[in-house]
Amino acid sequence: MVLEATVICIDNSEWMRNGDYSPSRLQAQADAVNIICGAKTQSNPENTVGVLTMAGKGVRVLVTPTSDLGKILASMHGLEIGGEMNLTAGIQVAQLALKHRQNKQQQQRIIVFAGSPIKYDKKALEVIGKKLKKNNVTLDIVDFGESDDSKPEKLEALLAAANNNDSSHIVHVPPGPNALSDVLLSTPVISGDGNSGSGFAAAAAAASAVGTNAFDFGVDPNLDPELALALRVSMEEERARQEAAAKKAAEDADNQEKGNESASSSQDASMAEAVSNSTIAADHKMHDQTEDEAALLEQALAMSMDDAKSCGSIMPDTDMSDAATDDPELSAALQLSLSKGDVEDMPTQTEMSKVLEDQSFVSSILNSLPGVDPNDPSMKDLLASLQGQSEPQQKQNEDKTENDGDK
Repeated sequence: MVLEATVICIDNSEWMRNGDYSPSRLQAQADAVNIICGAKTQSNPENTVGVLTMAGKGVRVLVTPTSDLGKILASMHGLEIGGEMNLTAGIQVAQLALKHRQNKQQQQRIIVFAGSPIKYDKKALEVIGKKLKKNNVTLDIVDFGESDDSKPEKLEALLAAANNNDSSHIVHVPPGPNALSDVLLSTPVISGDGNSGSGFAAAAAAASAVGTNAFDFGVDPNLDPELALALRVSMEEERARQEAAAKKAAEDADNQEKGNESASSSQDASMAEAVSNSTIAADHKMHDQTEDEAALLEQALAMSMDDAKSCGSIMPDTDMSDAATDDPELSAALQLSLSKGDVEDMPTQTEMSKVLEDQSFVSSILNSLPGVDPNDPSMKDLLASLQGQSEPQQKQNEDKTENDGDK
């Protein structure tokens, strides 16, 4: 790769208003300059490029040789058109800028765009060319635009005087449908000579691709680098915002899923607790119901015995007391009959005691009753208490009978 410092001389005279090159001579020239700058800086990172104008109020340096492509492209904005091209003055200023380059190892090159008539004669141009050759400065000339017949001859004389070992070139670009930059891509002005041509050609092809239809965001960075940079930064910010939003949405989804799992676990625990409470309540209810049934059975047996006592003793006693108040003799007879009745009731009470002592009979009776468990401890206690009551009653009746017999 060739290490070069290049200065490009731009023609911004009144002739650049013509539209024989689309969209105008000045715009076509600016596109070609952008391609050359991109090719030079990309072929070697240490290459530098400077730009100056040769018309208007005088020669004006837009940017000194630098490797900052953005700075070079920015200098091309707002070019003023006016006056006539001063070719010799432009070449001399470019040679002076190259003389003060920072890296002295760089080769020196001047590229001149000539799109207007040349007012200098051949001898003056030959003197300039010899001076360039003496200082080892190579020269490339881009001749475009129709002016006069003497223009190509003068430029050829300038090139012949400056050429050293065929290192200088001239390109004549007539008006036509092809863009000026497209024509220069296949010329030594961009592709270079010998082994260095491949690097220039690759860089030029890349620059051409960027300068045509492969613009990011629809903006040519060569024409408006600041806008292209702003759009690129905006796109990066938008991409970062979308990534942050996607990450937040994923975190929210994970949190919601964890919340659903915890809610499901708590619901299952609540259901299990409810089932356990209902089971315990049912057990308590069954136990209470069993106790209630045992209490009701005990109360029923007690009432049946009270009824028997009422029928056998209380009612007759009431009748005797009423009769005794009316007739003393009847009262004595009733007392005698009551004594006989008690004796007659003894077998009945004895039979009741025998019935209670018959466990198989009592068990069959209890089994026939709905909801009664004969093996229940409360039932067994009740039967034992009834048997205990029947034995003292029987003994009392026997003692009473013996006493009556003695009387």
